Amino acid sequence: MELYIDAVYESLHKYGEELCGDKVEFVRADDYFLAVLADGLGSGVKANILSTLTSKIIATMFASGAQLEETLETIASTLPVCSERGLAYSTFTIIKVGRDGKVYTAEFDNPDLLYFHRNQLTPIPRETVEIGGKTIHVSHFEAESSDMIITFSDGVVHAGVGRLLDLGWQYDNIVNYVVENLEPNMSPRVITKKLLAAVNTLYMQKCGDDSTVCALALKPSRPATVMVGPPVNGEMDKIVVDKLMYSRGLKVVCGGTTSQIVSRVTGRELKVQIDYENPAVPPIATLPGVDLVTEGVLTLGKALDIIKGINDAGADSLESYTLSKKDGASRITKLLLEDATEVRFLVGRALNPAHQNPGMPVSLGLKLNLIKELAAELERTGKKVTVEYF
Repeated sequence: MELYIDAVYESLHKYGEELCGDKVEFVRADDYFLAVLADGLGSGVKANILSTLTSKIIATMFASGAQLEETLETIASTLPVCSERGLAYSTFTIIKVGRDGKVYTAEFDNPDLLYFHRNQLTPIPRETVEIGGKTIHVSHFEAESSDMIITFSDGVVHAGVGRLLDLGWQYDNIVNYVVENLEPNMSPRVITKKLLAAVNTLYMQKCGDDSTVCALALKPSRPATVMVGPPVNGEMDKIVVDKLMYSRGLKVVCGGTTSQIVSRVTGRELKVQIDYENPAVPPIATLPGVDLVTEGVLTLGKALDIIKGINDAGADSLESYTLSKKDGASRITKLLLEDATEVRFLVGRALNPAHQNPGMPVSLGLKLNLIKELAAELERTGKKVTVEYF
């Protein structure tokens, strides 16, 4: 089974610093996903430079097929030396997950990553290797769908030092917190926000060190294709509809005119549900072979608002966003955020006369910008998004 890696990270800056000394780099290739968490020495600008260089070099070289030894030599010869401590220093964690579930990790001086197999904390086999005077812990193992990998910088371990906790949160307590709070099929976004919310509380909203959490969840690959709006040229109708109907995974149609085109080309009956789950959101429809049929710009605009809210929400307010509602905006948001692993938009550029009505909201005339914003918000969640125009 081909797997998809749903990955999310968030950081808290050290109080008083504009730049974060931690840096996370993601690389999504056709056959693997790579995550690098680097923690630069100290904080502020110097730490940011160190961690950015480290993460970029590792990500670029690993993506080019370089080995760990060669990569570390490049880092050692590239990083600037701290004038105060005489060190060119950045810790790092490397996690490479193939779409077949094979995992490679390399950890240098960061807290040990956590691996959850079938929602149970599971130890991984670590081999110690010496490279350029550095002790690196390397691991190879095979993960499965629904497994999760969580890594974090040492600012999380030190949370509360000098404030609520004399010795900081400490690693074992963090592990216990994750074990107690991680639920089956929990989104990596949720556990990341929960952890950082706890860190922020322990620091009393004034972080004593840069703190970063990165979570990777393995899921079965399930792409979604979303057709929005009719093509400029009516002769393209069948081509675009075929792209939708012959695509793998979930199929979504947005827009009244668009759904009528799909119905006509496929010869399948379109049925509009007359009940309103939410008076502010137009009703949905059904069409055989399509997983979800909604109204267009209004519904997508509401969905965009929900996704933005979720992306910007803290752990304490995240629970206020429920995706169990049955209106079109909630359903398409759930499908895009939770059900789909990758999203492909098929966007028609024909002008809808209704959207040019001066009495309608101006945002209705900005369909293309709406799709761009929606794609950007989905990419913030770690999803791969492609947009094709017709």
